[in-house]
Amino acid sequence: MIKKEGYKMNIARGVVCAGGHATRLGELTREFNKHLLPVHKWPMVYYPLKLLEFAGIINVMVITGKEHAGQMIDQLGDGDVQDREGRQILSLNLTYRVQTRPGGIAQAVGLAKDFCRDELFVVILGDNITQNNITNEISTFSRQGQGARILLSEVPDPQRFGVPRFDDSGKKILEIIEKPADPPSKFAVIGIYMYNPEVFQVIDQLKPSGRGELEITDVNNWYLQCGKLSFGILEGWWRDVGTFESLTSVSELVQKTGACGIRF
Repeated sequence: MIKKEGYKMNIARGVVCAGGHATRLGELTREFNKHLLPVHKWPMVYYPLKLLEFAGIINVMVITGKEHAGQMIDQLGDGDVQDREGRQILSLNLTYRVQTRPGGIAQAVGLAKDFCRDELFVVILGDNITQNNITNEISTFSRQGQGARILLSEVPDPQRFGVPRFDDSGKKILEIIEKPADPPSKFAVIGIYMYNPEVFQVIDQLKPSGRGELEITDVNNWYLQCGKLSFGILEGWWRDVGTFESLTSVSELVQKTGACGIRF
């Protein structure tokens, strides 16, 4: 296993997972990458990229599906993104990797092994949008310097997500259950994960779930069982955008409160 002194303590790399087929969005994603659909004034993928940039992480790998890789590159280029009036939106150094089949979030993260090398890094799903930036949480993981860290958000429908089961104190996670029929808490594990390079060894040893995918919940449970997983409660709202209804509701929410700590 990788020792603490074997990798850099600062977090200089991020990974945005923007693959998948997005079948719930029907005709909108037949020929178009879901993560380029508009959420208020920006394409969806700009929000997770902006979260990383706010935290000082400018070296970012975007993992996209093979069907729409060209669209993603056309939109984001090398990461120097300006609006039509020349105002800077993103200033990143982007690298791309194609996920040739939908093998799960953990499989997508595994594609970033050579990019992340021996450094701590942050993974954000491309359809995750938060009200505030997450700079403090990333700084906390940087100080932690090892293991993994996840973020939780209280939601009305936890059965749709990975759900933590806490001990009686409510301060310790005992396990994370993927899409439980009877959720043990009202919290969801959101699509923001922080890992040390040991995660790639964990992913290499995973077995596909019943869905035929490598599950990120299995990765997080491995760290939990080893006593290497910390967690934080996200401040402000969080949404994942995957349905027609959420495209509209999240756009309205961003217009009302802003997102990533930005008011539009």
